[in-house]
Amino acid sequence: MPPADFDVFVIGGGINGCGVARDAAGRGYSVALCEMNDLASGTSSWSTKLIHGGLRYLEYYEFRLVREALAEREVLWASAPHIIRPLRFVLPHHKALRPAWLLRLGLFLYDHIGGRKKLPATRTLDLVHDDLGKPLKPLFSRGFEYSDCWVDDARLVVLNARDAADRGAVIKTRTKCTRARREAGVWRITLHDDLTGAEQSVTARLIVNASGPWVDEVLGASLGSNAAKNVRLVQGSHIVVPKLFQHDRCYIFQNADNRIIFAIPYEQDFTLIGTTDQDYRGDPGAVAITPGEIDYLCRAAGEYFSRPIRQEEVVWTYSGVRPLYDDGASTAQEATRDYVLRRDGEGDAAPVLNIFGGKITTYRRLAEAMLELIEQALGERRPSWTKSAHLPGGDFPVEGFDRLLLDVRTKYPFLGDARSLRMTRAYGTKLSDMLDDACSNADLGQDFGCGLTGREVDYLMTHEWARSADDVLWRRSKLGIRMSAEQIENLDHWIRARRASPGADARTASAGPNV
Repeated sequence: MPPADFDVFVIGGGINGCGVARDAAGRGYSVALCEMNDLASGTSSWSTKLIHGGLRYLEYYEFRLVREALAEREVLWASAPHIIRPLRFVLPHHKALRPAWLLRLGLFLYDHIGGRKKLPATRTLDLVHDDLGKPLKPLFSRGFEYSDCWVDDARLVVLNARDAADRGAVIKTRTKCTRARREAGVWRITLHDDLTGAEQSVTARLIVNASGPWVDEVLGASLGSNAAKNVRLVQGSHIVVPKLFQHDRCYIFQNADNRIIFAIPYEQDFTLIGTTDQDYRGDPGAVAITPGEIDYLCRAAGEYFSRPIRQEEVVWTYSGVRPLYDDGASTAQEATRDYVLRRDGEGDAAPVLNIFGGKITTYRRLAEAMLELIEQALGERRPSWTKSAHLPGGDFPVEGFDRLLLDVRTKYPFLGDARSLRMTRAYGTKLSDMLDDACSNADLGQDFGCGLTGREVDYLMTHEWARSADDVLWRRSKLGIRMSAEQIENLDHWIRARRASPGADARTASAGPNV
């Protein structure tokens, strides 16, 4: 194969694209990634925030997917124990729906087919006398409790990109692949920088199409390869309401339409309820929750909680489009969550490797499977490495978060309890790089409100590709749920001024080398 600027060029900065870029860079390949918006700005930041096997997928006989996902829970937890943590799920038994014996069987499989080691096992609950039953209607007298994990999904994406860049990958956000054509045995790729308007051309030995809901569009319009329909777009929406219960467990509710929803503790003061499943047609970037979905989630949760969930209580909503592989399933909730990888381009033609479907929990395994295809295409074999590797900030034992938090509070007492918890959860051991020798709040620069300061925003711009208030408030953090419109406007103005100031290019140098 002729020489090129890069071995691997990834289109798409979601969890799958960043996971592949990280794995490939760690194996010594020259890698570049472009994302037309911000990292995790699509599907990867609009999930239910769970690292889980998918208990309900057992009903659709997705045993391989469930087994792989269950095995990944503790692998991912160990790689990033600051942004991933165990979560116990309470499943009330609804006599009119699935029988208790079926739930017990499913939970037995859930406990035993995935190699669980540190996560606690399932237990039966007496909801009449257990405090976990207090928020529920009296008719739910029995239930089950099992383990999965919670993840800050957008930060998981950013940390994969950060690790990829630290290993030599070029990460280009706000950069769209407008055209890619095979030329002399390699890909000639045209890129458009949305912030500067500049265009440039690079070459690559192969392309990984990890563009999620836009995968078919990229195949047809940008690559000129295939206009076929490969993915089924399924809309999933969530609502956030003030905290509905005081404990740290999550509820999983069965509904009469055979769907399930979760009610999850969220950002200390809220409860996250979701998700819906309905087919979506239209621009994936324009998806928004519908009034019908809000009503559905409020009613579904109200079937279980002792008090109704009123629509006027909703403080925030979000929606995302999941690009599920189109397997011909009759309903959206039955469509497979498994991933499919496909190569286009045979013989000496420069290949494009496409990703269809997938879920956050299995992104690392998907990346390993993609690297097998990359190695076959490039004629090289290099050892896998990500199973035992930490993501940035996660280089401490899974049992060690409380110790790390205590160290932060001892060294930086001026942060206060709430802010120190938020920042340690977000940055782990990297927090000391940000705070460095700070001795007081005055050392942290401008105060934007809700504990966000100039030093943190500058760190996010320099090291994590943040370029707008939305990047900071909804993906690098969830502080947007607390901040006023005036505070958000002030932050956005500060970021714009910072980007336009002399030396801005130098401050973003750690985002990776230039293309």
